[in-house]
Amino acid sequence: MLSKEQKIKFVAEKSKELKNYKIVGIIQLNGKPDRLLQASRSRLRQEMKLITGKRSLLSRILESDERTKPLVQELKGTSAILLANGDPFEIYGKFSSNVIKLAAKPRQIAPADIWINEGETGVAPGQGVTELKQAGIDVQIQKGKVVISKEKVLVPKGAVISLAVAKALHTLNITPFEASIVPEVLLWEKVQLRRDVLNISPERTAQSLSLCFRNALALSSELGIVNQYTVMPLIAKAYNSAIALGTSVNAYDTGIIERVLAKAAMQASGLESAAAKNQ
Repeated sequence: MLSKEQKIKFVAEKSKELKNYKIVGIIQLNGKPDRLLQASRSRLRQEMKLITGKRSLLSRILESDERTKPLVQELKGTSAILLANGDPFEIYGKFSSNVIKLAAKPRQIAPADIWINEGETGVAPGQGVTELKQAGIDVQIQKGKVVISKEKVLVPKGAVISLAVAKALHTLNITPFEASIVPEVLLWEKVQLRRDVLNISPERTAQSLSLCFRNALALSSELGIVNQYTVMPLIAKAYNSAIALGTSVNAYDTGIIERVLAKAAMQASGLESAAAKNQ
């Protein structure tokens, strides 16, 4: 536990550090495994810094700068202050890509269908077999090995995981849950960027823009709106419509007369064939 002097020194030092970073963010650590925090720190230590401590101390650090005062309200439960430079979207992406697998616990909700595949398990015969059977898994002992005889969805998405199932999943080394630490908000050039904005990826943005462009192009073409993207398709459509109309009314004009003659030749050939049949 820090003494009063140590707390004052801690706040003073960290408050000074705020001014050396363009980005200040808040990460909420409630319910996050400590090993995930340590992994994120180790992986990203050259690009950013995390300040952890009691909420009261973190609040004083943020309140030391007018720029970061609004972030105090984001400190909920166990939190950390993130200091970084660079692109805020890249920073968020690096955090979100740092994911660890977690074992299931009783009374948790399955995030997706949890499948059990058939085949050898690597489980030694004994108590492990009993735990698998109690969870409703079909197992057999074949040549001294524990084998699951049939694949199945052990827990459907949204269902509650029982104690027996949690034990069986642990025995089979199946980790259906994922955990990651991501910033709740990043303050960048006086703009607060929240998770729903930071989670936008270049790939999804490009896909959305492409879809919007195709829809706009189709609508513009349908309404006959002329612009740099629709002018050539509209000219081609008008040309084809004119040719079709000219051919239907037998107009004697350049580009049409050939089609009219071809149509007449086909009709004459049809009449000749019909006359030959009637003879």
